[in-house]
Amino acid sequence: MIHFFGDPQTKIFAVQTKQPLSEEATEKLVWLFGNQPSLGRASIDAFFIGPRAAMITPWSTNATEITQNMGISGIIRIEEFQASTQEDQKFDPMLSQKYNALTQDIFKVDLRPEGVKDITDIAAYNVQEGLALNDEEVSYLEQLSEKLGRPLTDSEVFGFSQVNSEHCRHKIFNGTFVIDGKEKPSSLFKLIRKTSEENPNTIVSAYKDNVAFVKGPVVTQFAPLRADLPDFYTEEPFESVLSLKAETHNFPTTVEPFNGAATGSGGEIRDRLAGGKGSLPLAGTAVYMTSYPRLAKDRSWENGMKEREWLYQTPLDILIKASNGASDFG
Repeated sequence: MIHFFGDPQTKIFAVQTKQPLSEEATEKLVWLFGNQPSLGRASIDAFFIGPRAAMITPWSTNATEITQNMGISGIIRIEEFQASTQEDQKFDPMLSQKYNALTQDIFKVDLRPEGVKDITDIAAYNVQEGLALNDEEVSYLEQLSEKLGRPLTDSEVFGFSQVNSEHCRHKIFNGTFVIDGKEKPSSLFKLIRKTSEENPNTIVSAYKDNVAFVKGPVVTQFAPLRADLPDFYTEEPFESVLSLKAETHNFPTTVEPFNGAATGSGGEIRDRLAGGKGSLPLAGTAVYMTSYPRLAKDRSWENGMKEREWLYQTPLDILIKASNGASDFG
């Protein structure tokens, strides 16, 4: 059951519940939504833009938890829908969709999983799905298929492409290099680590966590004398340890800039929090590199290469949404 609150001309709050709302619960929701009235209608015949049915938003999760803390039970999901027009296409199709009307089926997901597919031509499937498997990996999977006596499934081939990728396995950086017929004694990773081994300087920890630490200055901490009880604040000097970490989140930010940049920022914060015995993030920066935006015709340097159709988001979309996402989280 879905209940609608708000103004059909501007914004609607859709509340999905397990059972009818009591009068008390309705009054609480009216207050929660900024005195937006309950419409008492099963549907609203107008155009709206809102979240995709299959994607419960973080906002919905927070809103639902708030209602639980208010003593309102039985609420499954709450989402916002902005009034729109038939011509309006200014929304992110990765996250939102346009509704011709708000009905009792707006949260209904009627999708069935596809059946398991047997992959008989792994090389062709690799090209078709863009899995970036090299010839050795394709050969390995073909031999594995023969050994098992059956074709590999699509999920098995796709899963292998992920867990055995350079991102996860670091095959190139940890691999053995043979140049001009001579095997090199060090991998790329060993060469990178060698710099800190020969010149540790002020390094405290490196290549042990997802973040490295160096010695910092002696700073004064203003904190309670004891952390387990209410106590007076005191000033205590301590030897600080600093970290400066970079996090790349290229493809997620290209596909969905706001959440891609937000989770990239969150991953960077997570890695520092988990370093050693834990640390406190103090500041964050974000750098964006995109293709030419081609917003004006008087930029001759942008004509050096042929313009291509944007597959996911335009450079302008990336710069605006990613900036909002990174700053919103970090």
